[in-house]
This record gives sequence, structure tokens and C-alpha cells, in this order.
Amino acid sequence: MKIAIDGTAASGKGTLARSLAKELGYDYLDTGLLYRSVALQAKEHGIIDLNISDKKIAIARSKIRKLINIAHLLTLPLLDKPDLRSQETSLLAAKIANLPEIRDILLEKQRLFANKPTSGLGVVLDGRDIGTIVLPDAEFKFFIDAKPEIRAKRRFAELKKSDSEVLEQTLLDEINKRDAEDWTRRIAPLKRLPNAFFIDSSSLNADEVLQIALNYING
Repeated sequence: MKIAIDGTAASGKGTLARSLAKELGYDYLDTGLLYRSVALQAKEHGIIDLNISDKKIAIARSKIRKLINIAHLLTLPLLDKPDLRSQETSLLAAKIANLPEIRDILLEKQRLFANKPTSGLGVVLDGRDIGTIVLPDAEFKFFIDAKPEIRAKRRFAELKKSDSEVLEQTLLDEINKRDAEDWTRRIAPLKRLPNAFFIDSSSLNADEVLQIALNYING
């Protein structure tokens, strides 16, 4: 059994995916962690910006080669470390996600994970292109969204524990920017498929979202 969960940033898709996997005894993969892991290691190699002009194409190619090597060496499952959740890592990961060379490598890893779950029962994957690209054959597809202001509040509550200087308005601006990029990017844009069960989590807590999803799966 394969369950694909897509949605916007901080909409609760990751929380739902983890809860479903635990409830059903399935393996879980946060696909965003793959891109964040590449981004975190990229920063350790001194790559903090991918906005390279054509005049510096040699530098750009060198950075991409390093990123390709990092992506190839990633092994699953990944450990979820605090540094992977920082805003800086998140913003760099979003840029890396636009590189087709990296997406191809990580796509293969995601599909291998989904096709050979260690549980032998099933998998739950969440991200932004799971139902459309990674697992188009998934038996169940969900799309999770919430109002940007609600998502900013959630992200603020999550990050202020480790970053006392984070501002809610800044997070809202970043979420709106990320939404625009996700919906319009050339490679694997965020899409709400007609056959994906839609959940607006704006006024729902995590347990309520989980129950709605379970009710849908159980028919």
C-alpha cells in the first residue's frame, strides 16, 4: 500500500504522514528531508547561494557537481536533526529542488524506498510532488492546505523554541514566497490533483486531521 500526501509548507502534511504511518504500521519518508539534507551538507561545503550569473558558469557547474555527489551519497532512512529545520536550510533546499539533476537522483531513492518498505506493509510519503511524480500509482492521495496566516503561526511556534529572534511576519512573507515558487516552478510544480482527497487544516488540530484521513482510507 502506498499513500501520497502533498501540500503547502506548514500545512500539517508531515504531521499527518507520520501519524498515519504509525497508526497503520507503515514506513514513513519525509521527502523534504532529502532536499534539506543536501542543503545542509552543501552549506558545510561552503555552498550557501545558487544564484549564479552566466559570467560565473564554471563556478555554477562546480557547485552542481558537489551537490550531485552529496545527493548520490545520501542513504535512507534519514535522521531528522534540528539544523535540517532551520529557515536558512529550508530556503536553500527550495533552490536545490529546482535542479533537475538533483531531483532525478532523489526521485530514484524515494521510489526505491516506497517499493521495498522494511515493514513489508506499506509506505507513507509526504512532499510537494508525491502524488504527481514520485508515486502516481499510490492507492490513496491526499492534499493538505491551510490559510497562510495559520501556517505562519504554526511555523513560528515551532521555530521560536530554538530561535528567539524569529518574527512571525517574516515567516508569513517566506511562506507566501515559497507558495508562489512551489505552484509555478518549472520542474514538478505543486498540484492539487482531482483524485487527491483535500483537507483544509486551518481550523483542525492534528488528531482531527488524522481521523478524517483514516475515515477516508477505511471507507
